[in-house]
Amino acid sequence: MNEEHIFIVRCGEVALKGMNKPYFERMLAERIRKLLKRFDGIGVYRHEGLIFVRADKSLNKQDIIRQIGKAFGVASISPAVECESNMDAIGRAAVKYMLEALDERGVRTFKVEAKRADKNFPVRSPEIARKIGAAVLKGCRVLKVDVHHPDCRLFVDVRHDKTYIYQDKIPGFGGLPLGTNGKGMSLLSGGIDSPVATWMMAKRGMLIEAVHFHSYPYTSERARGKVEELASLVAVYCGRFQMHVINLLPIQEQIVRSCPEDETTILVRRFMMRIAQKLAERTGCGMLITGENLGQVASQTAEALVVTDASVTMPVMRPLIGMDKVDIMDLAKEIGTYEKSIEPYEDCCTVFLPKHPVTKPKLERILASEAKLDSEALIQAALDSGEMVTIYPA
Repeated sequence: MNEEHIFIVRCGEVALKGMNKPYFERMLAERIRKLLKRFDGIGVYRHEGLIFVRADKSLNKQDIIRQIGKAFGVASISPAVECESNMDAIGRAAVKYMLEALDERGVRTFKVEAKRADKNFPVRSPEIARKIGAAVLKGCRVLKVDVHHPDCRLFVDVRHDKTYIYQDKIPGFGGLPLGTNGKGMSLLSGGIDSPVATWMMAKRGMLIEAVHFHSYPYTSERARGKVEELASLVAVYCGRFQMHVINLLPIQEQIVRSCPEDETTILVRRFMMRIAQKLAERTGCGMLITGENLGQVASQTAEALVVTDASVTMPVMRPLIGMDKVDIMDLAKEIGTYEKSIEPYEDCCTVFLPKHPVTKPKLERILASEAKLDSEALIQAALDSGEMVTIYPA
């Protein structure tokens, strides 16, 4: 029907942004362009509150839909056909569209749903639906109307210059376009939670920088490689980002030598947060992001989180804080990080793990233990020995 593929991309929450809506739409269109730059013959433009993608007919339609779907801010995508905005042209296009649907999908019943975005169009929406339905019945005699449970909902979107006909509304992830909500430093491990937390903050429009802590040689190069692969899966959605790699072992060894065993976990966590804040301040990040989940482990009790937060002055975002573990796992599967996360490699948090970690730490006791350490020197040494790697989308 068309000499090119046409995709209607609807903005979700972006549509609620009032006077700022054009800015969010521009950011979303630019993100879609970046995701589609691997393809030749692609055009992306904004028109009347929608984003349209036009692609050469030779390109694989499903590949394009998958790429568009990775852009946060996309509510839904519809492959569509285009015709002139007059009733005769719309009727002909609808008949041709449904004849193709008969062959491709085995459609036997349908319902027309019309929307008159152009209020100057002389025919109202209910009458458009009735007349186009009649044209389809006449042109596709094997079809029947079923207004309750049709095989196909035929959408007719009448606009000022063109009319668009489609049947699918493929859901996107929603959220806000990348880059519209500041930048955060994510504490990224090789587990299930932190990649999901990073993804969730990117979904809210936040640019990502990351820090990964390891305890080499207690943790292996393969464990680090796993984290870099996990990060590349997250980068599919949030784009290329920098990851700082910090060896935490010297700090852990000092804590084990100088401090009570049951406080090891919370003390190590506080050092991680302080190092992450230093990196965040250097790189223009406004907040820290963690995968902590209330009550999941000893360092994530309410009391432990309060003591952890007291180690930094920067806001800490915990998007998973109230989620059930099963829900986090389901989301990890949906975004493609779960299988890599469950691979059995070491994590720095399991090194020197106490048998009975304190679950209700008192800040004054933790501060007294930290006073035995040259904290600033340890933090600076960790930063000086750190590496930085660029993470590219998988």
